[in-house]
Amino acid sequence: MTSAQPFDDFRNLFAHLPEGNVAQAGKVWSLFAKADKPQGSLGRIEDIAAWLARWTGRAPPQVLKPLVAIFAGNHGVAARGVSPRSMEATAQRVELCAAGGAAINQICVASDLGLKVFDLALHLPTADITVEPALDERGCAATMAFGMEAIAGGSDLFCIGDLGVANTTVAAALCAALFGGNGADWVGPGSGADAAMQARKADVVDRALALHGPHIKDPLEALRRVGGREFAAIAGAILAARMEKIPVLLDGFATSAAAAVLYAMDKTSLEHCMFSHISNEPGHARLLERLGARPLFDLGVGHGEAVGAGLAAGLVKTAAQISSGMAEAVR
Repeated sequence: MTSAQPFDDFRNLFAHLPEGNVAQAGKVWSLFAKADKPQGSLGRIEDIAAWLARWTGRAPPQVLKPLVAIFAGNHGVAARGVSPRSMEATAQRVELCAAGGAAINQICVASDLGLKVFDLALHLPTADITVEPALDERGCAATMAFGMEAIAGGSDLFCIGDLGVANTTVAAALCAALFGGNGADWVGPGSGADAAMQARKADVVDRALALHGPHIKDPLEALRRVGGREFAAIAGAILAARMEKIPVLLDGFATSAAAAVLYAMDKTSLEHCMFSHISNEPGHARLLERLGARPLFDLGVGHGEAVGAGLAAGLVKTAAQISSGMAEAVR
């Protein structure tokens, strides 16, 4: 960061969001128009291929270096009894991914995807959002900058997911801050919360909104006050991908809530993104509706750890292959 206020550099980027290559997308539409098939018969597969061409600048599109990035953080609000899992479970999931035993590892093998998992100071949970801001501005900005570095090394399809005990509660608080409503409007079962626990989650969100209410009209302030480290890193990673014209696949509720911060700053900021799926968290469905997003599939997946984004990457790779490999119709 170089400016006087830590968030200023990020705010300035929104005035310089690059556009995708519309001409390359048009070339893909032309390929499908010439292919030996009925017009429009492949439905959204054609849309996916054109979107990929727009943001990679290649027509027909190719996916040569796909990467799954998982950002893991812990939250002080977990101590409020909002999750059936202990905070230690976040580190255990990170270790499982590192050992190759998680669901996302198998998806990466099946679809030939790279994988990086980022431990965001799991030993140091963010502050309890019902008592104080999750992060100070400098810490939030630094975490966003760290997320921006996740694209280093290059990628032409960036799949983003999250890990973090209690992060569906945090996602609900962030969505309520950005789009209105109360806790009951946004919370859900998460990793298995019963009715009593969901009521506690709603109460936690309402208390956080009451505490931070005067400040959370600004999306970046909402991010630092009622968000968390994985949310900040994901927001930074999505923004960096836009600046580098890298197409992005977004995972479930928490990842989508982090993306919503950018949307609240500029409604065009997620044009390089597709939402992989709709999870079984009711707040996710409501959020996707507010964003005007059409997820690629609905398989009842609520697992987290970028499983939905990884599955969607296989679909995107297939769309690219179809666009480049189909024979032209005989006219």
